[in-house]
Amino acid sequence: MTVRFDPTNGDRALAEARADITIGRWQGLPELCAAAGSDWDRRTFRMRLLAQATAGTSVAESWHESQPRNADALVLRAETEVMRAFNLAMAAGPGNAVDPDQLERAVRTALRAAEAFPADPMPWVSLLTVARLFPGGHPSMELWWKELHQRDPYNREGNHQVLRHLSARWHGSHGVMYNFAQDVTATLPPGSPLAVLPQVARVEEYRYRVEREGSQAIGLLQFWNNENSASQARRTWHLWIAQRQYTYAQDIADLNTLAHASCYADLTDEAAHLFRLLDGHATRVPWSCHGAPEEIFTRWQSKLPG
Repeated sequence: MTVRFDPTNGDRALAEARADITIGRWQGLPELCAAAGSDWDRRTFRMRLLAQATAGTSVAESWHESQPRNADALVLRAETEVMRAFNLAMAAGPGNAVDPDQLERAVRTALRAAEAFPADPMPWVSLLTVARLFPGGHPSMELWWKELHQRDPYNREGNHQVLRHLSARWHGSHGVMYNFAQDVTATLPPGSPLAVLPQVARVEEYRYRVEREGSQAIGLLQFWNNENSASQARRTWHLWIAQRQYTYAQDIADLNTLAHASCYADLTDEAAHLFRLLDGHATRVPWSCHGAPEEIFTRWQSKLPG
């Protein structure tokens, strides 16, 4: 079976819009953004992927200038400013501050977007994302989290952004990050993919520690294959997969995360079922924790019972 890495997760309209952005076209964006309606999960995913494409172009500005009353254009422009800030952070390298003007511009634009589209959770996701880049975190982080929670408490991207913010890599610790993941999963409705947050936290801890201690460090050799990891993966299975009724925009990423945890915890039946659901659709993380992601994914895919 061919392994496929598709950032749009099979969203053809999104893929076409991203291709248009590379040639400077924004004319298809109004219809695409409006089409998601109040499906906040789909809308948030599309906005983030669009902004990743517009960050290196002037497309977001062109759309907003051409349709200044279109709230979607302002929402995308805000998210674009956030992606630009992260691009600058990556270019600067760890420990180097991003230009404060860029950060403040992202915040101001997102707050304007929130005012233009009060029901939309996306501007608050943008704010929760850029908050990480402020030294010590942004002082309004808690307020922004409450605003998102009022609009869309189970927003996938928003919850993942807060998890990252609370990680040891950013403004928290491994313990604080895990506590957040457990608190979220304790109150989820049946079948929510946010049940995978504990596995996301484990991946983050592993990557962080490998960067600082090396993959052969004491405590990492049995990091994936232990009773705690297996118990968490089983719990996620029961909270999400066993009660799964709907598909969500980022299911491929979340299914990969749980499949990875199940494989390395020797939960063979669960892993095999998850690979059948994935049908060859892979993500680079978390498989990249163990080498070339395509090779690792393929190895497990061929190893598990069909």
